[in-house]
Amino acid sequence: MSESLIEESILSRPKYGQLAIAPGLAHYFVADASGAECVIRVAQTAPKGFMEKVHILYVPTPGENALITALYALGAKRFEHVPTIDAAIAKLGDWLSGSKMGSQLYLAGTEGLIGRAVAKGEECGLDHTAVQCEHRGSLARRVQCVHCKTMIEKVTTQPVKCPSCDLLLLVRDHYSRRLAAFQGVCINAEDPTEEVEIREVFK
Repeated sequence: MSESLIEESILSRPKYGQLAIAPGLAHYFVADASGAECVIRVAQTAPKGFMEKVHILYVPTPGENALITALYALGAKRFEHVPTIDAAIAKLGDWLSGSKMGSQLYLAGTEGLIGRAVAKGEECGLDHTAVQCEHRGSLARRVQCVHCKTMIEKVTTQPVKCPSCDLLLLVRDHYSRRLAAFQGVCINAEDPTEEVEIREVFK
């Protein structure tokens, strides 16, 4: 999987590291296809008995089976794969609602998955010191249109057209941790007839 190239000059953006085992009574892993190998790496270096306390939630690429098989073979206490990030976040909320103090949350994959899972962990009362994040894969952004509040997933272009209000949005570098999204502001508000080149920049 590709290594993260997150722009460090964006001060509002979370800092990502590399997943490593931390002391805990339970260990919750959430990953998409980009982050699956991070989970496998941690599991392969884990001490005896660690996997008996591990819960893995995985969002595969449609039609992909090899990584599902590899993750299942790790022997976690609980392993589930779901079709979408929305489903993963909902399931994570269910899991964490029954978790005990001393639980650890490990997130690996694209920024859209990580940001939303961090927010869900905080919502469920998980302390930020118990959350680790490793970014892998696409640099595509999750963007909120500030005009109609629509969330636009997997944005790779600058600017991007809002699918709800049809405005052409400048994708700002400011990242909202509360929303787990970047902000999109109308780029041609003063002259809607102005033509702006759309380029793929977040790959």
